[in-house]
Amino acid sequence: MKVAKSLNELRQMRTELKGSVGFVPTMGALHDGHASIIRKSARENPETIVSIFVNPSQFGANEDFGKYPRTLEEDLKKCEEAGASLVFIPDRLEIYGDQKPLITFNVDKEMTSILCGKDRPGHFEGVVQIVSILFNLVRPDVAYFGEKDFQQLSVIRKMVSDLHFQLEVRSVPTIRELDGLAMSSRNRFLSDDHRKLATEIYKTMKAMRAKADDALFERRAIPVEFAEDVAVKRLEEFIPDAKIDYVEIRSDDDLSKSRFLSNSSRIFIALKLGNTRLIDNMFIGKRNG
Repeated sequence: MKVAKSLNELRQMRTELKGSVGFVPTMGALHDGHASIIRKSARENPETIVSIFVNPSQFGANEDFGKYPRTLEEDLKKCEEAGASLVFIPDRLEIYGDQKPLITFNVDKEMTSILCGKDRPGHFEGVVQIVSILFNLVRPDVAYFGEKDFQQLSVIRKMVSDLHFQLEVRSVPTIRELDGLAMSSRNRFLSDDHRKLATEIYKTMKAMRAKADDALFERRAIPVEFAEDVAVKRLEEFIPDAKIDYVEIRSDDDLSKSRFLSNSSRIFIALKLGNTRLIDNMFIGKRNG
């Protein structure tokens, strides 16, 4: 596995790669969820590039860019074990230069002012800015993103379509701990008690999926607002210490709201346990039957 620390090194090493190139952009602090994405790319492409860059432009005014975990040595080991061919680890000057960018993105609010974007103005503008830059630098054939950050995945898919990037976006299902908690770099900040309680997020989503399965099978119309309220009450019962940010059911296709549960419904949950914010989602429709 090779490591590129500059644009010149990346350009040179990129020319040496043969066959289709898969790309996994990350901000480091890698866990087994990231490793599963890298492994999928390595299975499906002769070459896989991973980027590690903590992107300052997607952090808001009240979010501490400096406290984001940086574990480069461990990250490089995980990349190599998962099958990466090349890891790109640029610094801030390599990506953005020493002046404020003149050209920036103005992302449509329909997909970005909801869910995680509701209280994070400018976040998704920063995401599409760095991802578009990395796409131009890496020139991948296929880019891989985890479904845990489903809103981000949806926004990037729209960007790729709108800007006609010549690449394919593939998603990888959320990787979970044995008790169902979605793997996240933030899990390390949970206390032991909060770590146990956090599993109720997954249990709540499974309970909602079971209710949706029954309703869709029996062709009963269940209002989305009612289903959301049931999920909120369950979370409040089993995680009384949690500060619920949102519980919403939206379309798996375009994040739009519908009146009733449908074959394309996906539930999204975000809450805080102590100072740790957790997000998760699950498809609860019945697209395949």
